[in-house]
Amino acid sequence: MNSTVIPLRPAQAPDRERRRRAPKGRQVDPRALHDVREALAELPLRRDLLIEHLHALQDRFRQLTTAHLAALAQLLRLSQAEVYEVASFYHHFDVVRENADGSFDAPPRLTVRVCAGLSCELAGARGLLQRLPALLDADVRIVAAPCVGRCAEAPVAVVHQRPVPQATPEAVADEVAAGRIRDELPPAIGYDAYRAAGGYRLLQDCVQGRRDVEAVLQAMDDAGLRGLGGAGFPAGRKWRIVRAEPAPRLMAVNIDEGEPGTFKDRHYLERDPHRFLEGMLVAAWAVGVEAVYIYLRDEYHGCRALLQAELARLQADPPVPLPRIELRRGAGAYICGEESAMIESIEGKRGMPRLRPPYVAQAGLFGRPTLEHNFETLYWVREILERGPQWFASHGRHGRRGLRSFSVSGRVRRPGVHLAPAGITLRELIDEHCGGMAEGHELYAYLPGGASGGILPARLADLPLDFDTLQPHGCFIGSAAIIVLSQHDRAVDAARNLMRFFEDESCGQCTPCRVGTAKARRLIEQERWDVALLTQLSQVMRDASICGLGQAAPNPIDCVLKYFAHELEPAA
Repeated sequence: MNSTVIPLRPAQAPDRERRRRAPKGRQVDPRALHDVREALAELPLRRDLLIEHLHALQDRFRQLTTAHLAALAQLLRLSQAEVYEVASFYHHFDVVRENADGSFDAPPRLTVRVCAGLSCELAGARGLLQRLPALLDADVRIVAAPCVGRCAEAPVAVVHQRPVPQATPEAVADEVAAGRIRDELPPAIGYDAYRAAGGYRLLQDCVQGRRDVEAVLQAMDDAGLRGLGGAGFPAGRKWRIVRAEPAPRLMAVNIDEGEPGTFKDRHYLERDPHRFLEGMLVAAWAVGVEAVYIYLRDEYHGCRALLQAELARLQADPPVPLPRIELRRGAGAYICGEESAMIESIEGKRGMPRLRPPYVAQAGLFGRPTLEHNFETLYWVREILERGPQWFASHGRHGRRGLRSFSVSGRVRRPGVHLAPAGITLRELIDEHCGGMAEGHELYAYLPGGASGGILPARLADLPLDFDTLQPHGCFIGSAAIIVLSQHDRAVDAARNLMRFFEDESCGQCTPCRVGTAKARRLIEQERWDVALLTQLSQVMRDASICGLGQAAPNPIDCVLKYFAHELEPAA
């Protein structure tokens, strides 16, 4: 078979002398590069410190310009897209683009955040938001913020970093006028006083061989201490699981405490930080941890200054050789309360939950086996080991064991953190610890576990408050954040507040949560609810969401439909 070869014309050779006048992408401004170098002079240029770098720039310039982000990307040898997506993920970073002429608008002189959480809304936060603009200058930015962890002091405003409890428009204006914008250092027990009262002797006994690892693990098992951040996993069993994994092992401590209604960790941290630190170091010793990362929510500015100071004292005069300890700063993302999202954030990434398996205990921080714990869980370690596990286990009511720290807010006479026996009922908690209901208020409903835990009617106020007791009623205790509603409130309004929160805080990774929270919020804003559609949507979110945010977000809606359907009936 004959074939004809058709000669090709010589291809036009590329002009190899031609050079692009400038590389692709945003060019790094030398002035911006100088600014970033100066702002980060005291920080190592490490990928996992990206969020710390962003905080340094935000603190210095009150915003993150795209010019500064490009310079930071160059210094860290990261793509600009990667730096931008992390900066734009977190609420507390203000990313701004240049104008048409290449200039950037000046940032607000000051930002005032007014908590829009449920407890603050009950106490009049909406009116505060409406009245403040008339009292403050135009260059003061006023924004509604998610729960800031001070629900017992509602309503709360934060002037830059300074919280204003029981805020009135006049009180906020006074703080702004006086230039009081920094949180005060809490009056906590310091390192010297803690040591003088016997602090760190337990840790010395452990490290110096006077206590056996197995005996410590058994004591934790016998006490029945469970994770007090919400999941309730037995602490002793978690220590054993991580200890059995190959070294090097790491530890991550969760003090993000973003669940609306929760403030117990801040309460204890402001009073006795070394009791927590000693428990943390005992756990690190028992598990064989090489380094510890403490993740603290950004709203706790006074606590951060306190921890920095007390960690410095501890490290300057250590009672025993210490593992490496790093304090990391959150950036305003509720999702980072989820353990794997927190680990992503510590690594300098967007706080998006990981798919499981592998579990954090197997492959957590930087791919290493990681012991993850909530602050309060570690706070009780010293007490349990010194007093004995039976001391902790001997507390409890209605067949439950242990102690619980309840963050109580809403319509009670004495809101605050109340230490009570596990299994106490809501009615007992109010009467015995909160001084009863506030004047003129009668118990109507309550949230037993913050925004995620659902809403129960007053007729179920005699249920034991503990792990595993509320699930048959469509609720859970979580971090024991109790918000009390009265006859002057409506569960429907509470559900709307909570769903706005969930929509705003969804990380956006999975469609059921990202779209489901937005759709649910729109549906329940209507005067008449489409019950069939909401029921179907709730089931899809529970079945298909990656993490607990999307799975628990329908709880308030489901509880309204189950217990408060009368609120949805047309007025007669």
